Amino acid sequence: MENLLNETKEILKENNKKIEDIKWIGCKNFYVDTEDFIKLSDTFYDADYGSPKVAEDLLIVGDNWWLERHEYDGAEWWEYKSIPIKPQREEKIKALTIEQADSLGFDVSCGWENLTRINNLDKEVK
Repeated sequence: MENLLNETKEILKENNKKIEDIKWIGCKNFYVDTEDFIKLSDTFYDADYGSPKVAEDLLIVGDNWWLERHEYDGAEWWEYKSIPIKPQREEKIKALTIEQADSLGFDVSCGWENLTRINNLDKEVK
């Protein structure tokens, strides 16, 4: 069993954040009072495999970062996200999908590829 409040504080701590750094809590449709979240999140839930128990669309948002719920086969956790830094290098791409890359003769698998591999850029960038 996992305590949602402790889990939340731990992921915040791992990313050098604390409850005071939270700007708002809620989902894409509404926000909730932070104190209400703290009270309600001091509860235990089954975070193991099965089905997710915590609201899947729950968000905790700060300045340029947020926590969102993730799950795999029912096992669930917070995932810390932050706004990515724009890279220095620009690339001209020719594909966004496996099918497009395949039609260009690029060596790709049947799926789970990234933008670099789909565009055969890993062969060019050293």
